[in-house]
Amino acid sequence: MLSKIVPVLVAPSLLAPAAAAPDVPTVMAALGDSISAGVNACGWFVPCTSRSWSTGGHASVKSHYARLLRLSPRLRGHNLNFAVPGATSADLPRQARKAAERGADYVTILIGAQDACRSSPDRMTPVATYRSRIDEALRVLKPTGARVFIASIPDLKRLWRIGKDNRWARGFWTLGRVCPSMLAKPTSTAKQDRIRRDQVRERVMAYNEQLRRACQAYGPRCRYDGGAVFSYPFTLKHVSKWDYFHPSAEGQRALAAVTYAAGFFARKEP
Repeated sequence: MLSKIVPVLVAPSLLAPAAAAPDVPTVMAALGDSISAGVNACGWFVPCTSRSWSTGGHASVKSHYARLLRLSPRLRGHNLNFAVPGATSADLPRQARKAAERGADYVTILIGAQDACRSSPDRMTPVATYRSRIDEALRVLKPTGARVFIASIPDLKRLWRIGKDNRWARGFWTLGRVCPSMLAKPTSTAKQDRIRRDQVRERVMAYNEQLRRACQAYGPRCRYDGGAVFSYPFTLKHVSKWDYFHPSAEGQRALAAVTYAAGFFARKEP
């Protein structure tokens, strides 16, 4: 009698690999700006979502999507990217609504560089305004039960530091008016320019602190990277040669690695 029962007991376990792993998302979405949109990661001033650290499908990047796909085949094709080049925190609630409408149960957020990259420091988004917009976006996502991963904003002053002695970087920054609040007059050592750069860095750090607090308020289904992106020691190889501002494909790969390691699923990776 037992020999007849055993196959019945074993059969369900044989079906397990075909199902999604427990707690692994089936729909994911990237929210944010040109970084998550992959701008300049594979072409000149164009979005390249296939190389996005979050939802990219290109094998070279090893994005969150690519890593999670190995755990959950049901995720295939459900990598939504609502990040918009040039977006600021003001655009985040609208992106969050799109993610909620499409049933995303895992959402990544990287937003804030464009809030700091203004024509001058006095035009940067106030910290309180930035926080209120983050909170609004998270309020949209909260009822869906989505897990949210929030990446810290990169250290813009480090970008200035590693690029200021490169003539190509200086040329692109000047001609393209790239992040002038930080990158204008890159070789200047004048007091007002040193103060300006410090003001931008301090604002980015203040934004990151608000991201941490907002994530904490969202609850256990939110994970902040603990400043991992801000602290990452990126070099010029991680920066696109098209503008010396956006991440290159190598930079997107580094972003994927450092953020995934700080996120929900690091221990689940096969």
